[in-house]
Amino acid sequence: MTNKELIDSAFPQTTQVGGNHYKDFHIQPYEFMRLNNLNTFQSNVIKYAMRYLNKGGEQDIDKIIHYCQLEKKILRDLKKKK
Repeated sequence: MTNKELIDSAFPQTTQVGGNHYKDFHIQPYEFMRLNNLNTFQSNVIKYAMRYLNKGGEQDIDKIIHYCQLEKKILRDLKKKK
């Protein structure tokens, strides 16, 4: 195992697979989500909002909108059950 592999395995939060679109943030989305106990909807919106300028652009905004639409449906369905 190389020194880099040892460091990467000891500090996985310093490694990013598939690009570097989160590297310039002071806190990684994963760390923020875990520290704040966010659910899947909240986590995905934050993830795509953080990266859209450096990775997915308009498609990431479309993903945010889609997750919001899904969550609105869940809220409406829950309200109907009451």
